[in-house]
Amino acid sequence: MKAVFFKGLELKVFPTVYEPSEDSFLLAETVSVPNGSTVLDLGTGSGIQGINAALLGTSRVVCTDVNAKALENAKGNAGRLMPKAKFEFRQGSLFEPVAGEKFHVIIFNPPYVVSEGKKFRDLDGGVKGREVLDIFLEGFAVHLEKNGKCFFLQSNLNGERETGEILGKHGLEFETIARKRLFFEELLVFRAWKRV
Repeated sequence: MKAVFFKGLELKVFPTVYEPSEDSFLLAETVSVPNGSTVLDLGTGSGIQGINAALLGTSRVVCTDVNAKALENAKGNAGRLMPKAKFEFRQGSLFEPVAGEKFHVIIFNPPYVVSEGKKFRDLDGGVKGREVLDIFLEGFAVHLEKNGKCFFLQSNLNGERETGEILGKHGLEFETIARKRLFFEELLVFRAWKRV
């Protein structure tokens, strides 16, 4: 088991769970959560985004993941680091575990690595790195409260314009709120919300 430090907290990371890295930290550093919000941490992994949301003042965090070990990992971290916060942990793919529910904030760090296959479910995003991202973009709006916000990350290698086109098609406003240049790519954090 590895240890990763974030905001002075020690996150334990199981061997079969995505280890928080530059993308995780960039997303967490740019998310804003109004006090009393309900938050969906989609694909929670070690729980870093959900724990960060609790630190920012959310009233309830629902953490989901397809990986049962990730949920166990996130539950352990949340219970140890944020024992008074209200967390729920549900297994399933994308929005299956939260059918019919709405949230003030949705946070997602999808598998976006451009890949021929799907050897690593938490990393590999298919030929353009958009395999999971596109499904997410088509579906998240119905899970947002009226004034809700969605924060998600992708690489510039996945196509920034394609993302904007899908969001626009669904009547969503958006802005790129953070960029981080790495050796061979640039990470982008989007904030999206329903057009009034």
